Amino acid sequence: MDNAISEKEKNMAEEFNVDGMLDMFLYESSQLLENLESIILEKQDAECFDDNDINEIFRIMHTIKGSSGIMMYENITKVTHKLEDVFYYLRESQPDNVPHMELVEHVLAVSDFVNGELEKIREGSSPDGKEDKILKDLDSFLKRLKGEIKEQGIRLPRENKHEEPSQFYIAPMASDESHFYRIIIHYRNDTQMSNIRAYSATYALKDVAEDLLYSPEDIISNEESADVILAEGFYMLLQTKAGKEEILQLISSTEAETTDIDDITAEEFGRGLVEVAQGSSDDKPIVIDLGEEKTEEGKKKDEPVVPGDYVVKSKETGKGKTLAKNQPKKQTIISVNVEKMDSLMDMIGELVIAQAVVLQNPDLKVPGLDLTNFQKAAGQLSKITTDLQEVIMSLRMMPLTNVFQKMRRIVFDVSRKLGKDIELEVIGENTEVDKNIIEHVSDPLMHLVRNSVDHGIEENAEDRIALGKPAKGKITLEAKNEGGKVYISVKDDGKGLNKQKLYDKASSNGLIGDKDITEFEDSEIFRFITLPGFSTKEQVTEYSGRGVGMDVVVKDIQAIGGRLDIASKEGNGSEMTLVIPLTLAIINGIVVQVGGSAFVIETASVKEFIRLGEDSVVQEPDGEEYIVIRGDCYPFVRLSDKYHIDNAIDKIDEGIVVVVEHEGKQICILIDKLLQEQEIVVKPIPSYIKKVQGLSGCTQLGDGSIALILDVAGLVESEERR
Repeated sequence: MDNAISEKEKNMAEEFNVDGMLDMFLYESSQLLENLESIILEKQDAECFDDNDINEIFRIMHTIKGSSGIMMYENITKVTHKLEDVFYYLRESQPDNVPHMELVEHVLAVSDFVNGELEKIREGSSPDGKEDKILKDLDSFLKRLKGEIKEQGIRLPRENKHEEPSQFYIAPMASDESHFYRIIIHYRNDTQMSNIRAYSATYALKDVAEDLLYSPEDIISNEESADVILAEGFYMLLQTKAGKEEILQLISSTEAETTDIDDITAEEFGRGLVEVAQGSSDDKPIVIDLGEEKTEEGKKKDEPVVPGDYVVKSKETGKGKTLAKNQPKKQTIISVNVEKMDSLMDMIGELVIAQAVVLQNPDLKVPGLDLTNFQKAAGQLSKITTDLQEVIMSLRMMPLTNVFQKMRRIVFDVSRKLGKDIELEVIGENTEVDKNIIEHVSDPLMHLVRNSVDHGIEENAEDRIALGKPAKGKITLEAKNEGGKVYISVKDDGKGLNKQKLYDKASSNGLIGDKDITEFEDSEIFRFITLPGFSTKEQVTEYSGRGVGMDVVVKDIQAIGGRLDIASKEGNGSEMTLVIPLTLAIINGIVVQVGGSAFVIETASVKEFIRLGEDSVVQEPDGEEYIVIRGDCYPFVRLSDKYHIDNAIDKIDEGIVVVVEHEGKQICILIDKLLQEQEIVVKPIPSYIKKVQGLSGCTQLGDGSIALILDVAGLVESEERR
């Protein structure tokens, strides 16, 4: 019997191809680890984990152990099994006085190790990390835990044994403690690779199974079995000493729509089950027979039934699919390769440009041409293109949840290394941002959070208490969506910024020349910390003091059209706010003309268009110009002078003045005329062209010409420095 089983498993192993499972393994393992860290960091300050936490962590480790065993990543399997052991004893014995913070550190160490190995796999390398130290530390902790359990007079549970994947089938040996169950799993209609998920369920039961039979049998070797499982469900018959709750925990899956576990007798386990197929055309009961195959007349064959031959013989493939028609519609989710999404976004951009080329074609300007029908069709095309663009944009939107989760871990790690007691409050983590924006925001945000922990919160709790603050420091991470922008703020209740100290440091480093402190506004002094080479730390540490970081933060944020706002009050803390666009790809812009050149101004930056006379201009002796509008004075920029454009309108009363705003500060720009408002596909300025201040990108217009996109933030800042 054992030889037969071994031979069968050997054949399965040869048929088993892990390549198709790799993406699913990486995705699901990453999701499980994120859930794990969320639980750990949420309960880091608690006295202990509650029963639900222990069960969930046990399930996560068990699942990763099983899937990594299938994928043959031995070091991940060993580490997760060892941590599973720890939570197995916590779950079964429920001892008191477990060193909570030490347990938290062990869990995070395992999480870091597995994450590191997963990253190697993503990069195409082998997961070759050495697990010896983690196993040794967990072994030592587990021995102490068992000692505590014995000291408390609690009986140790049976060992949580681990069997290799190729040896998990156990021949049936029923005892008085054995239970028999019929398990039916119905997966969601949109589930991909349901046959592999079914195999994962059988693998998860290997430690508790005395006998395990399932149908379809060929879930590994036959990809079409996935369709059968989706249509009819996955059937298992299980002989075990475990209870229903434990079984449900082991096989639970986010992809499962329903999981039914029913008690059956030993006779039923060997004899078979009768099910009524609700969707069969003839409304006759379908016999699902385990080992007793019937002839057309309904009589049993004479062949003896052999244990191990018991398989669930379900109705014909595809019959159950009709049942889905009668079920209510549910939201379905599929995972799509990011490169395909990026390609689709590029194609939408090209479609927007092509639409502009068609609608602005010079051939349409022939005098006397009747364009009534064309205009109707063009209007419909524009509507469809806009709707399509909005749908694609929404597909790229992702919540900041994962980014904020990383910040929780950073606060935990850095605060412990620095010996500071700090809590992190998170607000608005479900705020959605374009995927590309998230990639650009993660590193700057990480640096801001580290700065708040290292620079912001006081070194000693006594200093905080003396100022009437709680001994525990607090950092608030908040995100909100407002007016087409996303605001992400990092606020601490620490010591705040000392303006005099910032000024002295910047002055001694030669970063601000000979200007006196009275010549700067508070916001300008606070921005000194973003200058290259600036640091208020006297000693270099692992996290700060090198004078790099904040300047990189500003450059990274400006690269995506964002900005960094800094507010602080000495003694009460600081607040750093990233203001970033929702998306980078397509913006609403106003096309204007200056001489023979076209420029684009983002619609959100425009306050008003106004025609003025020459008497509105105020010119200073050094040549700087200002415009007075309704009693207020604004800096004035002539694009023709700034970018050396010929044949542009020079007289204000012949042109149009555009009032634009950035961070509450306004400037006026002189243009020749307005051309149109349209959706603009943002393209970067080629790298071989020297960066020009006041320009953030370029785009192609409908007539094929190139228009430069004005960087309103850069123009405002340059006027401030005049």
